[in-house]
Amino acid sequence: MDYKKLRQVKAIEASNKKRLLKVNPKLDNKSGIYFLTRVDENGIPFFYIGQAVHLIQRMCSHLTGYQHIDLSIKKRGLYSEDNPFGWKINFIHYPIEQLDKMEQFWILEYTKKGYQCRYNKTSGSQGEGKEKINEFKPAKGYRDGIKQGKTTLARELKHIIDTHLDVSIKPEKSNNKVSIKALEKFNNLLDEESYK
Repeated sequence: MDYKKLRQVKAIEASNKKRLLKVNPKLDNKSGIYFLTRVDENGIPFFYIGQAVHLIQRMCSHLTGYQHIDLSIKKRGLYSEDNPFGWKINFIHYPIEQLDKMEQFWILEYTKKGYQCRYNKTSGSQGEGKEKINEFKPAKGYRDGIKQGKTTLARELKHIIDTHLDVSIKPEKSNNKVSIKALEKFNNLLDEESYK
C-alpha cells in the first residue's frame, strides 16, 4: 500500500472512531462483548451482539464492511437525537478467553426478551456462539408462520394503539354485554402471550 492510500485509510478510521464515540463516548479498544440495538418506527426492537479483542477497532470494521449488520448500519445509521431509530452501541469488557461463552449467553438473553436478531452464522474462535441461537428462532412450518405473524401483528397493533389511539365502547353501547365481550375479545387479540 502506498503512502497516499495509507493516509486515506487512517483518515477514514479516525473519522469512524469519532462517529462511534459520539454514540458511546466510553467505547475503548479493550476486549469484550458489544451490543448494537435499535427500535424501529413500529416499536420493534432489534439487536446484534458480537465479540471483539479490540472493541473500537471491530466497530470501525462494521462501518466499512458488507455483513448484514454492516449494511443495516449504513442504511439506518447510528443513534443520535436526529436519528432516534439508529443503532445504539454498548459493551461489557470480558477477558478474551470468555468471549465465546459470553457472546452466546447475551445473544440468548436478548432473543428471550423478544429482540429480533441481526446476525451472521459465524462467531468467535469456535464458530458456535451465534449458531446456538437457532433453537430460539421461529420454526418454519405453516402453522408456526401463522402464529409468528399473529404475534408480530399483535405487537405492532398494540404499539400503534398505545401510542396514537383510544379504543373504547361507543357510549350508546356501554351497558351492552355483547359490546363488552367484543372489547375483551379485541384486547385479547392484542396480547402476544395468547399466541404462544
